[in-house]
Amino acid sequence: MLKALRNKKTRKNIFIFLAIIIIPAFAFWGFGSALRSRQESAYAGKIFGKNISLLEYKDALDAVKNAAIMQFGDNFSEIQKHLNLQSQAWERLILLHEARRRKINVTDREVIELIESYSFFQRKGQFDNRIYSELLQYVFRTQPRIFEEQTRQNLILSKLYKQVTDNIKITEEEIKEEYRKANEEISIYYIASLANDFLKDIMPCEEDIKDYFTKNALQFKQPPSFNMDYIVLESEDKVKNVVLRINKKGDFYRIAKEMGVTVKETGLFSQTDPIPGIGWSPEILNLISKFKVGQFSPPIQADKYYYILRLKEKKEAYIPDFENIKDKVKEVFIKDKAKNLAKEKIEAALKILKESCVLNPKSIDFNKTAKVCGLKSDSTNLFKYGSYIEGIGASDNFWEASQKLKENEFSEVIDMGLAGFYIIKLKSKNPVDEKKFESEKAEFSQKLLLQKKEEYFNKFIEELKRKAR
Repeated sequence: MLKALRNKKTRKNIFIFLAIIIIPAFAFWGFGSALRSRQESAYAGKIFGKNISLLEYKDALDAVKNAAIMQFGDNFSEIQKHLNLQSQAWERLILLHEARRRKINVTDREVIELIESYSFFQRKGQFDNRIYSELLQYVFRTQPRIFEEQTRQNLILSKLYKQVTDNIKITEEEIKEEYRKANEEISIYYIASLANDFLKDIMPCEEDIKDYFTKNALQFKQPPSFNMDYIVLESEDKVKNVVLRINKKGDFYRIAKEMGVTVKETGLFSQTDPIPGIGWSPEILNLISKFKVGQFSPPIQADKYYYILRLKEKKEAYIPDFENIKDKVKEVFIKDKAKNLAKEKIEAALKILKESCVLNPKSIDFNKTAKVCGLKSDSTNLFKYGSYIEGIGASDNFWEASQKLKENEFSEVIDMGLAGFYIIKLKSKNPVDEKKFESEKAEFSQKLLLQKKEEYFNKFIEELKRKAR
């Protein structure tokens, strides 16, 4: 324990990036890869070939929870349900493993100075031992020794972040381009060919539908489905008790009955569905997909509850019989044909525009061309890159396509997926104010550099996670 911390006067606040705060949550890191049998269920998982005990995992979970409390303050209770603390705990363990490999260390003095710098531990600008003790006891619910070790780890992660991202730079060209994306406004004329507009024109017979199914059977393959037993617990003490009993090969139903809790059953659900009785949980779905029938999960915390699950039944992926999904096949067939028809219509419009352009570039008429082809035409108000265009959707593809267009030029066909097919022409442009750019350049550059570092560090984490499996 850093006893000196609770006796020292405050020092000047210092600004340190806590890696655990700046790193966003990623896709769930599965608990289950190491759980090969009940005997191994005392372990929460495995990273880099090393078993991670439930205690190690719980310590990491407590650490990311405390970091979130520091970040969100009074709003933590409300925001907690939107945080994937379990995933962040696994990432923390992986990053700390990498930091140890790199021999990154932190001194007691660095830990003391960081804790003393937190404003919520201060009174009248000075570190206050009483406030420190009370907040640890009643808010963080953490012993000083443990909180100080978490702080040491946070500093280690901060140094790892700095070490990994120190060589990341941004060029003048990047700054100008990104500033232009953030500030330049454009408006466009467009011709739209939307698949939904042609749905009513597609009237397939059963032979067409059956032939479509035969050629595209894999498209209708059903994902694996699962049936789970599970119990819901409210306290860590009960969780520990259940885990210990399970490790001794105790009967799930008998254990639950002795502890006064009910074993619930989800019934079969697919890997792409919400879990009956629990809700949508990518974490659990990712976990049980690796389980064998009869295998238990480690405790999983969601909101204020803990779940322990056992895979009761697993149904492998399969392709249903045509007769059982005839209506669904018909629906997919109609949508597919409507999209193809929409594409044919917009390509016909593009051909007319190109022919008109050869005769007289200034005579291009979007409204007339759209009408001839049975399509829609309209224009937008001014919009920026990354914004939303009313009635169309995301603006990025349109903004980027417009940058290549000169006056009276039109684009090739732009495929916007579910939003349809478009041809655009530039209507107006509000270019970047150069004086404003110069005045904002320094601050904008700092933000852009931080963003680029975070993106690089995110990729670094993903690579570590791949190696850790």
